[in-house]
Amino acid sequence: MIELSLVGVRVELPSNQPIVLLKEASGDRYLPIWIGADVATAIAFALQGIQTPRPMTHDLLRDILTGTNVEVERIIISELVDQTFFAVIRMVANGRTTEVSSRPSDAIALAVRINAPIYAGEEVLEQAGIELRDEEESEVERFRAFLDQVTPEDFASGA
Repeated sequence: MIELSLVGVRVELPSNQPIVLLKEASGDRYLPIWIGADVATAIAFALQGIQTPRPMTHDLLRDILTGTNVEVERIIISELVDQTFFAVIRMVANGRTTEVSSRPSDAIALAVRINAPIYAGEEVLEQAGIELRDEEESEVERFRAFLDQVTPEDFASGA
C-alpha cells in the first residue's frame, strides 16, 4: 500500500467533469479520479471548512461512526477494473477490523472529514498513476492556485 495525499478537486474542461487528484506521499505519481458533481461539492465543502445547516450524507456517516465508537483506520483505493476505481473503508470497532466497499469519491469525502489516511494499491498506481514532467509541474501549480479560488458552487450541475 502506498499512502496518498489529497491535492484537491477541480472541474476538468471542456467536459465539465469533476476530478479528485491524489499524489503519492513520498513519490512523484499523481492519481486522477473522475467523480460526480455531488461528491465533488462534498469534498470541496470539507476542504474549505464550510458547515451546512443540515448534515450532508458524509457528515452523517462521520457522526454515526463517531457515535458508535467505530474508528476509520484508512481508506484504500483498492482496484481499477474496466476504468472504474474501487475502494474500501477499513474500520476498527471493539478490536475487530472490518472493510466496507465504497466508491473512492465517497471514501475520500469521509476521509477529509475525519482526517483518515488514504492509500492505494501499487497495482492501481501502476495502471492509472501519472508522473509529471517539469513543464507539467507548472500545470499542477496552476491547479493548486485554482483550488485556492474555487467555490462549491463551481460544481453545481448546469443541466
